[in-house]
Amino acid sequence: MRQCRADALLVAGAALLVLAACSSSVTGSATADGSSPGGDTAATAGGAATGTVPAGLASFYSQSITWGPCDSYATTADDTSLYADKDFDCARISVPLDYAAPTGTSISVAVLRIRASGDHIGSLLVDPGGPGGSGMSLAANLKSTVAGTPLGERFDLVGFDPRGIGSSEPAVDCVTDAEADAERQDLDVDTSPSGIAATESEEKGYAAKCATRVGTDVLAHVGTVDAAQDMDVLRSVLGDEKLSYLGFSYGTSLGTAYAEKFPANVRALVLDGALDPSADPVETLVRQGKGFQGAFDAFAADCATKASCPLGTDPAGASAAFQALVRPLIDASARTDDPRGLSYDDAVTGTIQALYSQQLWPPLTQGLTQLRGGRGDTLLALADLYEGRDANGKYSNEQDGFNAVRCVDAPATTDRTVVDTAETRYRQAAPFLDDGRGSGNAPLDVCAFWPVPPSGAPHTPVVTGLPQVVVISTTGDPATPYQAGVQLATQLGARLVTYRGDQHTVALSGVPCIDDAVDAYLVDLTVPAEGLTC
Repeated sequence: MRQCRADALLVAGAALLVLAACSSSVTGSATADGSSPGGDTAATAGGAATGTVPAGLASFYSQSITWGPCDSYATTADDTSLYADKDFDCARISVPLDYAAPTGTSISVAVLRIRASGDHIGSLLVDPGGPGGSGMSLAANLKSTVAGTPLGERFDLVGFDPRGIGSSEPAVDCVTDAEADAERQDLDVDTSPSGIAATESEEKGYAAKCATRVGTDVLAHVGTVDAAQDMDVLRSVLGDEKLSYLGFSYGTSLGTAYAEKFPANVRALVLDGALDPSADPVETLVRQGKGFQGAFDAFAADCATKASCPLGTDPAGASAAFQALVRPLIDASARTDDPRGLSYDDAVTGTIQALYSQQLWPPLTQGLTQLRGGRGDTLLALADLYEGRDANGKYSNEQDGFNAVRCVDAPATTDRTVVDTAETRYRQAAPFLDDGRGSGNAPLDVCAFWPVPPSGAPHTPVVTGLPQVVVISTTGDPATPYQAGVQLATQLGARLVTYRGDQHTVALSGVPCIDDAVDAYLVDLTVPAEGLTC
């Protein structure tokens, strides 16, 4: 079963359309004022806590924040170029590794700000999801999107990298770039008893590397609840009495956790592409498979209107046509200009990447057309985009962060009967992803071997004193199916906004009906009309 990240992919879509060392100790924490040790400094803000301060955390809530250039915060080639923009300010804030022991080890959360161009309301925090996505990169990529809009005029746009992710320190880096490349060539399609044992041995090895290279003390505290508490420290340090927040995909989990912990500190929450916190993980995975099948079917139907469609002109046969194209890669990779070639896993990953947004359907068509001719360059580029690999062969830590967060956010499924049944159901829900080698048996997921116990579990949020918040859900969302948004809106007493489309998340993507409602809510606290459908 392929568990896909729940990323907003606002950044990824833009990037592709242009296309055609850790130890077990905690290091790299911020200085007392929240600045990066030895880094450039600019204007300093803060110094006094804003709003309610939880017991024992006054020193964190009242720390100053020292803004400076963003160049030194880049961890990938893409960010090196992106963060060179002189309109961006960056800083680090200090937070406790363990909120139950605030006088112990401190770690740092990295932050990027784009200042409001007009009459300033406060800060608008943004998070792209994942888990493992960089909020700093999201904010930086949204610069042109919000320029001249009510959001850009009235809010400082603030992106943060959740603890352990991106530029925050220490980072959850479990594997080297070479090891990540090698893992993508290891297909794990053998579902015989020996094949499953081999796959599980690899999962154990990965978990052991995370424990050794990151440290179990860090891994135990990278979950959503801890990250939500960091958001409240950041709110205070930025000088905001209450939080305004726009969270995409897994970012809706961060927003929900914040609402549960600090309902009185919420000014406005927009949660787009929701995850249902009460859902069973296996059911969530199967529903996601069904969602990606729906997105594939929508792509195939559009492709079939063109005589040159690489899947043929009959949408009913598209899944079989896709399987015929990609299954031969199990035995031999396709040629690419890159010496790695295109593996079966990368062909599937590249396809999944493209199904997050209709903007990526043309590159997917191009990639499948190339594959029909024996080459895999475009699909490999799509897979690299999903995997966080830049042109220099360097990986972001998004995949490691994805595993680290999800493995502590919920208990692993270790009942083999349940796992085997889920494998069969997933193949039925997403036949285009079926490699044809299923046996009714499946390996346990890496979380079954994780070196620290989970700190969370599926539950129905119980929130009192929360102002009216907004949930946006897209009918054809592959990664976070529509019904999850309906459920979350009910649980939070939120206003549900429906978007009829085939993509993952929609806010700030240029749909006026959605963006106007989001602007009015965030700026003026005007709640969208009940039943709003765009």
